[in-house]
Amino acid sequence: MDRNLALEFVRVTEAAAIASAHWVGRGEKNKADGAAVEAMRKRFNLVDFKGTVVIGEGEKDEAPMLFTGEKVGTGKGPEMDLAIDPLECTDSVANGRYNAMAVIAAGRKGSLLHAPDTYMEKIAVGKLARKVIDLDAPVKDNLKKIAKAIDKKISDVVVMVLDRDRHEELIKQIRQAGARVRLITDGDVSSAIATCFPDSGVDVAMGIGGSTEGVLAAVAIKVLGGEILCRFKPKKDSDIVKIKDAGVKDLKKIFTSEDLAKGEELSFTATGVIEGPLLQGVVFEENKIITHSVVTRGISGTIRYITTHHHFYK
Repeated sequence: MDRNLALEFVRVTEAAAIASAHWVGRGEKNKADGAAVEAMRKRFNLVDFKGTVVIGEGEKDEAPMLFTGEKVGTGKGPEMDLAIDPLECTDSVANGRYNAMAVIAAGRKGSLLHAPDTYMEKIAVGKLARKVIDLDAPVKDNLKKIAKAIDKKISDVVVMVLDRDRHEELIKQIRQAGARVRLITDGDVSSAIATCFPDSGVDVAMGIGGSTEGVLAAVAIKVLGGEILCRFKPKKDSDIVKIKDAGVKDLKKIFTSEDLAKGEELSFTATGVIEGPLLQGVVFEENKIITHSVVTRGISGTIRYITTHHHFYK
């Protein structure tokens, strides 16, 4: 992944984040998402590359822009696959809650899993615990091994979980193991990636969430040296058909970060809309807007935090 291209993607996520941030707390999640999509697509088409959206806003008949299969960019330069979420956590933006981002994961053609939009069960950890997790192991066993790997008492281990009814038993088991639970209303991309940063306050991310979010998180987690394990958890029979159409024959297969994001020519870019475990949100001041972004590249292993001041007169 060319470093200049990775930094161009920051300008794309900045545009999407600013556009959606105008809708924070206004109860209009569709308008917030629409603003992010329009801004992201407009900016993408100024970038010199041949991009194909492999995970996007939906199939062509469901989304007018940035749909799965859409071509973006000027058509000049390297050919890239894109997994995008112009606005992760639309509900958070609509209701002014914690944690929302604009996200782009990119790789060479064929590097990203073309995951259909359904559920996956997941567990994600940072570098120190990457070799000790097992998606089939009991919750208590995983947490004991993780605590040992990161040199913490199990009572100090923090597990981030989506606040959903389906996680009632998982939450119970985490607490019985002696660990701490931190619930979030939305945003399992940022929570999974946050496990790779010791100062984030998140040691583990567990539970069932979106499969497309699993691919987005996997790109960053792989670059950062952590690990995410995922397995499809279809919601209905029609999801099984979509999963098999995507080339997945074994529904019991456990996917690693390498399965979800192959090779090293990868990049992950995100700009915060509302403050979360990974990034600060968009800040509006009298004559400028301030954005906070992160960009990682697989080849170099670099992590860049970028604070940008967008002046109104420009």
